[in-house]
Amino acid sequence: MPSIQRRKTVSVNVGGVLVGSDAPVVVQSMTNTDTADVESTVQQIAALARAGSEMVRITVNNDDAAKAVPYIVDAIHAKGWTTPIVGDFHYNGHILLRKYPECARALSKYRINPGNVSIGRKDDDNFRTMVECAVDNQKPVRIGVNWGSLDQALLTRMMDENSKLAAPLDARDVMMEAMVVSALDNAAAAERYGLRRDQIILSAKVSGVRDLVDVYTELARRCDYTLHLGLTEAGMGMKGIVASTAGLSPLLLAGIGDTIRVSLTPTPGGDRSEEVRCGQQILQSLGIRSFMPQVTSCPGCGRTTSTYFQKLAEDIQGYLVESMPEWKKIYPGVEELKLAVMGCIVNGPGESKHANIGISLPGTFEDPKAPVYIDGEFATTLKGDHIVEEFQVILDEYVQKRYGSGGAGRVASVAAPVEPPVFSVIQ
Repeated sequence: MPSIQRRKTVSVNVGGVLVGSDAPVVVQSMTNTDTADVESTVQQIAALARAGSEMVRITVNNDDAAKAVPYIVDAIHAKGWTTPIVGDFHYNGHILLRKYPECARALSKYRINPGNVSIGRKDDDNFRTMVECAVDNQKPVRIGVNWGSLDQALLTRMMDENSKLAAPLDARDVMMEAMVVSALDNAAAAERYGLRRDQIILSAKVSGVRDLVDVYTELARRCDYTLHLGLTEAGMGMKGIVASTAGLSPLLLAGIGDTIRVSLTPTPGGDRSEEVRCGQQILQSLGIRSFMPQVTSCPGCGRTTSTYFQKLAEDIQGYLVESMPEWKKIYPGVEELKLAVMGCIVNGPGESKHANIGISLPGTFEDPKAPVYIDGEFATTLKGDHIVEEFQVILDEYVQKRYGSGGAGRVASVAAPVEPPVFSVIQ
């Protein structure tokens, strides 16, 4: 797969995690707990970190939340996680950061929304206070412009200027330009107040896919700041996943974007970690990073016996998710593993030979035998009522031999062939 030429940006150190320049694209997420509830917030941060979130943002919106931050950070460290914790501030961040210096010191980064810190209405004193607090504590800042809370004075001025043009631009185009101008103007102000360029991350979040692509393409063209990507409200379920994938992919393929978040609306009581896995899968599908062994499986058709291949695909996928937190510690490189679980002989052998481990399950009316390929070569045939369990044993042995200490390169067959396949291998 051809490599993607990343846009050159200034690298930012966020609590030990490098963002920008040649560093890997970072996946981040945000809690939805009451930050003042230390226990529930710590539990959710730990769950997000376990899922692979490389930094986690928390709301700091009142005195109780600010007081809780140092305890949250200490508790996360006590659990063995070094995940940077980012404080999300709106309206009163200038008060909270000065009033609670322990909070300001404990956080790894501050997120400032310039549209919610009085910029454009009177002066930029509140913004300046937050930036100076970041300078005092040597913390990076994300200046996060959002079209739902854009600096209205700036937007009004630009709309007025546009209306006087001989050929006025569309209102949508003026809005996109105002997003870019707001981000760049506030980054320049932050530098005037003492932040270095390697302490500034920019974002310009919108909720429309085409708007996202356009605003970040223009922002990237006009600066070398590190950029955080994401739809501001992606939505729930399939809508949110598809919209985020559609919006982030063209930017990432163009080398734009240094850190991402997929802002999914969780179902009531749903798993917040889904947004982390979605962000990881976008990067892995694009060939940018690897996080999890990939399972190729067919959709099924009239030729397939669904109870065989669907159950195996589901069980193996779940087993990988469950195993990866531990596997990553003891099996370096295991995230590159590729599996193929196919439902019949049409494409089964061919796909299996392209995977590290592949199985072609018997389709409807086929002989109930499932040939297994390891590193492209036939290894064994499974049959009977325990195909799922036996395939999992093969997987475990392969991972141990290839990625365990001393394991390298191609793995020999983990089991002697039981019998050759009963069909011709598709080359």
